[in-house]
Amino acid sequence: MKSYKAIGKIGEGTFSEVMKMQSLRDGNYYACKQMKQHFESIEQVNNLREIQALRRLNPHPNILTLHEVVFDRKSGSLALICELMDMNIYELIRGRRHPLSEKKIMCYMYQLCRSLDHMHRNGIFHRDVKPENILIRQDVLKLGDFGSCRSVCSTQPYTEYISTRWYRAPECLLTDGFYSYKMDLWSAGCVFFEIASLQPLFPGANELDQIAKIHEVIGTPAEKTLIKFKQSRAMSFDFPFKKGSGIPLLTANLSPQCLSLLHAMVAYDPDERVSAQQALQHPCFRELRAPGRQALGSHRKAFFPENPVAPELLSDKWQIAKEGRKQMEPQKEPQPSLKPCRLPAIGRKRGGC
Repeated sequence: MKSYKAIGKIGEGTFSEVMKMQSLRDGNYYACKQMKQHFESIEQVNNLREIQALRRLNPHPNILTLHEVVFDRKSGSLALICELMDMNIYELIRGRRHPLSEKKIMCYMYQLCRSLDHMHRNGIFHRDVKPENILIRQDVLKLGDFGSCRSVCSTQPYTEYISTRWYRAPECLLTDGFYSYKMDLWSAGCVFFEIASLQPLFPGANELDQIAKIHEVIGTPAEKTLIKFKQSRAMSFDFPFKKGSGIPLLTANLSPQCLSLLHAMVAYDPDERVSAQQALQHPCFRELRAPGRQALGSHRKAFFPENPVAPELLSDKWQIAKEGRKQMEPQKEPQPSLKPCRLPAIGRKRGGC
């Protein structure tokens, strides 16, 4: 880290702390994610899911850019040098008295859905989408912190205790780790509501209360949905029927068209929940789609030269998001490599990869 000067601490989580750093080479400012874990070898660093994911997903205008990985053999310390953003979504809405305009809310949600679509198309799902992990700079949104990500085609069951509780999908709460990339859309829907209303949608105090909060709003699921969940749960559960009050009117500043997307994102049954690809085609994004394609095209042209250079193998130093409120931090898992696979086309059943 001799090439960087520490400016100040940005945040700290269970597995890392984030510092604002200035490069002594170019004078630019960066965010440095210093891992608390110590690593034994370059191979162990190279197998870290977060690094694998960022290498696969970069460059993309709505994915946080990883500029450099700094690994010190002697101490075993590892730091990820990322682009510096202004704030996260939680910081953006914290303390606000008046909600953002629908135009700005939908601009943010469109960019979030683009990041999820890009990620899912590349065979990765995030598993910890929340306001603190969604970063903003001059109205450009980027998804960060891929420390909990998994391959879409990795073997189930996954860790049950994943995703921050308020944004945890029902299938993560009610099964023994049998969930899919659709959990990211549920989390994004919760973020959608929170940006629009300035309040969390399902602020459960514990896992049982989390389910209760979901049922208070959405109602108890249909029997066919519960049967799916029961097939992968050792213990049985029977919920008293509850109709549900519906999405609170705190989102009154959103048009019915935008609310229809919100409802599609927080569908209880993941098989009925909208995908990121489908969300991007929603009518509420009609005005954003054409300029978005142009922006992505120019971004790709800038990052993909006509004569690309083959990436170098990982060395001690080679070129290649934020922690916040704690509603039960995700549990750390072993770090197998991400399997290269893509999602099946919409309309086909998911099978083995």
